[in-house]
Amino acid sequence: MQLILEIPDQFVQGQNHNQLAQQVKLYTAMLMFQSGQLSRRDASAFAGVNILDFFQACKQYQIIVTNTSAESIEVDVSEGC
Repeated sequence: MQLILEIPDQFVQGQNHNQLAQQVKLYTAMLMFQSGQLSRRDASAFAGVNILDFFQACKQYQIIVTNTSAESIEVDVSEGC
């Protein structure tokens, strides 16, 4: 599915549109994960990144990813989401 967003030019000047689109997907995935709408695995897939990169982004923005068991996180990492 394709979604078209109108973003005023003042907020994207000098930015690569592909990188901005990837960034918006990651931010959206993190917000949906934080609000409980997506699992860690689904959020990383939504963002188009592996689970470790998703964890790193969450850490950067202080989003807790360890609200579930260590075993569950190990499964996500071992499956290479």
